[in-house]
Amino acid sequence: MVTRERHLKRLEGLLQRHPVVAVVGARQVGKTTLALELSRRFGGTAVTFDLENPAHVARLEDPMLALEGLEGLVAIDEIQNRPELFPVLRVLADRPGTPARFLVLGSASPHLLRQSSESLAGRIAYYELDGFMVDEVGPVRLQDLWLRGRFPRSFLAASDAESAEWRRDFVGTFLERDLPQLASSLPPATLRRFWTMLAHVHGQNWNASDFARSFGVSDTTVRRYLDQLTSTFMVHQLQPWHENLRKRQVKAPRIFLADSGLLHTLLNLENLDDVLSHPKVGASWEGFALSVVTARLGARRDEIYFWATHAGAEIDLVVVRGRRRLGFEFKRTVAPKVTKSMRIALSDLRLDRIDVVHAGAETFQLAEDVRAVGLGRVWEDLEPL
Repeated sequence: MVTRERHLKRLEGLLQRHPVVAVVGARQVGKTTLALELSRRFGGTAVTFDLENPAHVARLEDPMLALEGLEGLVAIDEIQNRPELFPVLRVLADRPGTPARFLVLGSASPHLLRQSSESLAGRIAYYELDGFMVDEVGPVRLQDLWLRGRFPRSFLAASDAESAEWRRDFVGTFLERDLPQLASSLPPATLRRFWTMLAHVHGQNWNASDFARSFGVSDTTVRRYLDQLTSTFMVHQLQPWHENLRKRQVKAPRIFLADSGLLHTLLNLENLDDVLSHPKVGASWEGFALSVVTARLGARRDEIYFWATHAGAEIDLVVVRGRRRLGFEFKRTVAPKVTKSMRIALSDLRLDRIDVVHAGAETFQLAEDVRAVGLGRVWEDLEPL
């Protein structure tokens, strides 16, 4: 059993400040388990509704009647299945004394949920839940986390083979059942092909025209495919940072599969030897390292970017919060060096510093404003924002 104390504390704080808290994240990432643990710790009564359970759906046929008399914590799972509940929650959230706090769980992005919850503006807080992270499993299992990915059932499997089997089943179920319910009317075979093609450009800049030619459709159509996988937390589009410079800067997003385990599954890589011998090993490791760093910093998606110019200067990750600007490079090597690109990024972007996250075990200074940080040391040597 992995205790997710960091997430529990943050959700407890949000529930103290907001009458409605939405926990969003991918299917099978642990939202329901976290809600059950939060209910056990809540100081009062707690009631849970699962909108994929026909009996619970029937109880909410008249939602005002079912919810109005409840007190304490009320958790509603898979809220995207019943967007008409949001106006009811607005009425209940505005009652004097707030006799109940509402925890709603969704497998769709905050953007999709907000389209149905505009009436809750000012009353609802969103919290994105990812899979397991270093602080939860320990740095000694960092390599397992990279290989198997961050989904709890995949990581906790008894063997690499069982983990790979779970991920294969997850991909099939997600494409054939979950995604059609959430966002898509496309044939599962088409989306599987598209998702697999994304795996082969993991860590690269998005080129809609290349994908459109492969599928024989328009750029707009393949963009819709990409947005559907993004809105269901399977893909992350890292947006480019733009500075007022006399340089041509890259404007297309950089594409990452959100989970390294699913990336390995879509590339047909079952064990560590398979991964280490594959041409995408560097991109896989860099995407995983990026997820570790952003989780440690506590950075929101609207605070993280990459930067690149058409002349070749680039920085893998730029984190911007207020006046702070931090740069990160990811190098799967034990002997990182300061590069010309790093010096250009420090100057042009006015970065406070650059941390080069590497595959070694130590943290040490490379230059005045450039430090090397071992991936296993990120949780100890990086301070949250």
